[in-house]
Amino acid sequence: MIPKDPVMLLSYVNTQLRDFYGTLEALCEDKGLDREELVEKLASIEYEYDGESNQFV
Repeated sequence: MIPKDPVMLLSYVNTQLRDFYGTLEALCEDKGLDREELVEKLASIEYEYDGESNQFV
């Protein structure tokens, strides 16, 4: 289950990216997530995806 709270979501997504997925696209595809919705939700707490480090910063 994907957390709904943006702060918990941030922690979950960054952990998944670090441990299991090489890209945000791979994570979204595997988990059935809408990439834009995820990016917007994390932008609401002022985090954006950095492809070079493969995490939200």
